[in-house]
Amino acid sequence: MTEVLNLSNVEIDVLRKKIKNMYLSVHPPEGEVRISVPERMNLETIRMFAIAKLPWIKKQRQKIQAQARETPREYLNRESHYFWGDRYLLQVITADKPPQVSLDHKTLLLQVRPHTSQEKKSAIVDQWYREQLKAAIPPLIEKWQPLMEVKVNKFFVQRMKTKWGSCNITLSNIRLNTELAKKPRPCLEYVIVHEMTHLLEASHNKNFVALMDVFLPKWRHYQEILNRLPLSSFD
Repeated sequence: MTEVLNLSNVEIDVLRKKIKNMYLSVHPPEGEVRISVPERMNLETIRMFAIAKLPWIKKQRQKIQAQARETPREYLNRESHYFWGDRYLLQVITADKPPQVSLDHKTLLLQVRPHTSQEKKSAIVDQWYREQLKAAIPPLIEKWQPLMEVKVNKFFVQRMKTKWGSCNITLSNIRLNTELAKKPRPCLEYVIVHEMTHLLEASHNKNFVALMDVFLPKWRHYQEILNRLPLSSFD
């Protein structure tokens, strides 16, 4: 069960894990704060660590909360949508045929039946993004497994509010945010390498950073791109 610290109007989730060191993180879209700590660490020790880090926490939260948000999509003609970092203008085609999504130069074609609701249009496009992402992931995993000498058992894609990916080190599974299909392709590769590195190092410690520097020297650049791009509008 997650414990919660409340410090200076900041709510901090405490997650106890089988790790040796504490790790502090601040997550989009709202600036949620988490501290991963060793399973048996005293709560007062955790509190003192969090107090010392409060200025950094507040600075990171302000940065995330000030980050641009995408406007909610209405699925109207000439509305902007993004795929692999490129901008496409939506064209809605009404036809008494099965729904489908396709690309034509810089146009995202959405074919739907008459009277299709906005909610249904959103679901059709979201499923298309999911399929594109599922197709793009396996070649990248296959590329990096021999280079990193690790093995990914399974991967999953899902809509995630607070992170781009996650790794279950026990099962050797990784999860990736469907929103990555909207971001530049190198950002997807960065997130995959990041999560696969957790199969070698569970926490974000100096060893983890050193491994990332070896595997993907420009990883900080891709991280900055993700931090700079607009966040999606979540329900």
